[in-house]
Amino acid sequence: MQALLDFAREVRDGLSKPGQRELPSIYLYDEIGTALFEAITLLPEYGLTRADERLLRRHAPAIIERLPPPVLVTELGSGCGLKTRWLLETLARREPVGYYPIDISPSALAKCERELASLGSVSIVGLEKSYLDGVREVASRRRPGQTLLVLFLGSTIGNFDRPAADVFLREIRRCLQPGDALLLGTDLEKPVAELLLAYDDPAGVTAAFNLNLLARINRELGGDFVLRNFAHEARYRKRERRVEMHLRSKRRQSVSIREAGFTCTLKADETIWTEACHKFRVEEIPGMAARTGFVCEAQWVDSEWPFAENLWIAAPPAATS
Repeated sequence: MQALLDFAREVRDGLSKPGQRELPSIYLYDEIGTALFEAITLLPEYGLTRADERLLRRHAPAIIERLPPPVLVTELGSGCGLKTRWLLETLARREPVGYYPIDISPSALAKCERELASLGSVSIVGLEKSYLDGVREVASRRRPGQTLLVLFLGSTIGNFDRPAADVFLREIRRCLQPGDALLLGTDLEKPVAELLLAYDDPAGVTAAFNLNLLARINRELGGDFVLRNFAHEARYRKRERRVEMHLRSKRRQSVSIREAGFTCTLKADETIWTEACHKFRVEEIPGMAARTGFVCEAQWVDSEWPFAENLWIAAPPAATS
C-alpha cells in the first residue's frame, strides 16, 4: 500500500513540475517494463548489455582475485542476474557464496533466483527493497571478516544526474567498511548517431518500454492516458553528455489520475521526461571514486562497444571526502 502511495505522490509531483514535466525512471520497471527492457538488451542497436557481459565473462577471475576471502555479494537492480553468473561461478570455485540481489520488482527477483538456482555453493536471498535500504540490510547480516562486494552493473549510475550520482555513491560508501568493494559499470561516450539508435530502435521496442510507464499509471493509479496520443523521443544533450528519453504529447490533452487526485493539461508537443542516461569518459572515473570515498583499483574496457567495468575499493575514513 505504501509503495502505491509513493508512486501516486511521485507521479503527481513530477507532472506538476513547472517547465519540464518528469516521471521517475524507476517506475519504468514493472513486470511488463522489465520484460521489455530485457528485449531491448537483445537488440543489435543496444550493445551496452553485451559489452557488460563480455567484460564480466572475460575478467571475472581478475576481479575476484583482488577480493580477499570470504566474500559476501549483493547486487543493486539485479534484474534476472544473467550477467552476474560469471562472477558467482568464479567465486564459488574458491568458496561458498552468499548472494543478495536487490530489486524493487518481485518478478525480477523470482527470475533471478530461477536463473541462478543451478549454481552450486551459492545461496541466494532476494531483497525487494530500494538500493540503499537493501545494502544496509546486507551489511547488517555480514559476518566478521567478510568482504562485501556491491555490484552496480549496466551503467545504471548513468540514470543519476552527476551531482546526485556522487551523493548516492557516498551513501553506498557509508554502508561499507574499508576494503569492501564496488564493481561499477559505466557506459562510455560514443558517436551521437549510435547512441540515439540505441535508445530509439527501428523495431520500436524502446518506444513500447517508454510508453508502458503511462500504461502502468493507467493500470495502477487509475490514469486515463491515451497512449496513441504520445510519441517516444530520444534526445542527446551534448553539454551534459546524456541521452534523454521523452514522451511527446501529439496534441493538447487533459489527463486525470484518480489515485493521485490529479489532473493536468498537456500542450501539443510538450514532453514528459522519463529517463536520463549519462555517458562517461574512462579517465574521469578514478576522480569519481576519489570524491566519493573509494580508490579505483582496476578498470576493464570493452573494445566493441565502449563500456567500462570499474573495481572500486572502499578507502579508510581518513581518505574519504
